[in-house]
Amino acid sequence: MNSPVKLIIFDWDGTLFDSVGQIVASLQFAAQQFQQPLSDEDAKSIIGLGLPEVAQRLFPAVPELHTDILQAYSEHYVANSSGDAWFEGVAHMLTDLQQQGVKLAVATGKSRKGLDRVLKQTDSVELFVATRAASETKSKPHPLMLEEILAETGVQAEHAIMVGDTSYDLEMAQNIAMPSVGVSYGVHEPELLAQFNPVCIVDDVAALHTALLAKVQWKQAV
Repeated sequence: MNSPVKLIIFDWDGTLFDSVGQIVASLQFAAQQFQQPLSDEDAKSIIGLGLPEVAQRLFPAVPELHTDILQAYSEHYVANSSGDAWFEGVAHMLTDLQQQGVKLAVATGKSRKGLDRVLKQTDSVELFVATRAASETKSKPHPLMLEEILAETGVQAEHAIMVGDTSYDLEMAQNIAMPSVGVSYGVHEPELLAQFNPVCIVDDVAALHTALLAKVQWKQAV
């Protein structure tokens, strides 16, 4: 049964921000510095998790190197990602949704420092009423960051939507019975996203905009 939508929570990398390629390249760079094998597929698969969880998943045999590998990754990413930007259509979508009176938020696997940097880079700080980074709460798919956003905004889970490109995003939402929308243009394939029962899976930003706007307009008609 539909519920009025009051809050839309977005993942960042691979959902709003076209950064997956640079994340993979920076993980590959860091792995090579410490002679650790890493395939592009494996590097891509962990996007969305917090950095400690990334290190544990990708380099389980060398825990003593995790801090140094993550430092190398972060430095390479910052040095090479200044050209990364929102996917085409995202700026218009977010502005349009905000003008409809819906609250917007971000729940990301980035660190707080990293999230603040890209919010400034995209001049979007004022668009979002709440943001959570993995470094300040529990990593996806644990739902704590969603629970904290709901508490901050005063919105119940059934009146919110989580939008993401990974199974971690949709599983996180499913864990607290929050509706979700999957996007197939990021990291995980539609078949994997579908396992977590999203309301729908869309193939591009234009389709995402249309799907979310329909939810918002339904709210206004109620």
